Amino acid sequence: MLRRSRTYSGPVTDHFDGKRFYDPDGVPPKSLAQVLRWQFDRNGKRSRWPSWAPSAHADAPPHKVDGEAVRLSFIGHASWLIQTGGLNILIDPVWSERVSPFAFAGPRRHNDPGIAFEALPPIDVVLVSHGHYDHLDIRTLSKLTARFSPRVVTPLGNDLTMIDADSKIRAEAYDWHDRVTLNQEVAVTLVPTRHWTARGLFDRNKALWASFVLETPRGRLYIVCDSGYGTGAHFRRVAEAHAPLRLAILPIGAYEPRWFMRDQHMNPEDAVQALQDCGAETALAHHHGTFQLTDEAIDAPVHALHSALDQAGIPRERFGVLKPGQVVEI
Repeated sequence: MLRRSRTYSGPVTDHFDGKRFYDPDGVPPKSLAQVLRWQFDRNGKRSRWPSWAPSAHADAPPHKVDGEAVRLSFIGHASWLIQTGGLNILIDPVWSERVSPFAFAGPRRHNDPGIAFEALPPIDVVLVSHGHYDHLDIRTLSKLTARFSPRVVTPLGNDLTMIDADSKIRAEAYDWHDRVTLNQEVAVTLVPTRHWTARGLFDRNKALWASFVLETPRGRLYIVCDSGYGTGAHFRRVAEAHAPLRLAILPIGAYEPRWFMRDQHMNPEDAVQALQDCGAETALAHHHGTFQLTDEAIDAPVHALHSALDQAGIPRERFGVLKPGQVVEI
């Protein structure tokens, strides 16, 4: 049985009204009526994914990466292992079979994680962007805690969700624009992103959501785990505050139907514009191909990304697409 977690309580700010968080440049999440409209209107419009779409790759990461190098391993969906400055950092780790409050229902994996859980190196830090089940996976966080006891850095309120479920999770909660030192060479800043969060029907936006700017010896990485595009202001502001950016990790999936998803998820065309807005040297795509959350085909995001890059005159190699288990090194 689901039980309600505690919710964040704090002073009113320009993005917290005393009860709920909000994006001054965003829009509220869709209503329950709109959710039902999408669900009842999708017959025949939802593409059928293959029951299993395995990757040909599986990573066996090193114990750690010292010096100035940065090693990024794609685990799948929005999950990454980033190794740099002697730290092993996981982004939105999900090793569960389903992204759902239930073990028996909800979106199911279509491929294995790119790194077997048993093959993980010692994890020092976990960054969790927000509370949606495809990003904040309590089962995975508990397994990581039992094995490695990492620091878990997350936006305000999500720490309560974690600790209520497992008091041993070492969750630390921060606000937008807070900078967190991870060691002498690596730090992370939480930055605004155009999204929202909830774990159930009655806790919408009672926790905060964020993207991350990760400072590494090889430059800054802009990690956008979930975001709509809007006017692009969020991406341009990150460029103004944190440029130069060596790499942006940008979502390209879970975008159809557009009338419903536009405000919370970018499509590939939006992602290409976001790359131009933030000014990163290169980008990597994610948030596609593992869990079917929306209506587009499993391969549609990659085809649409290539078309958008070609139309914008941007070389395809500037915006890479990995399969789970593939690795990029800077």
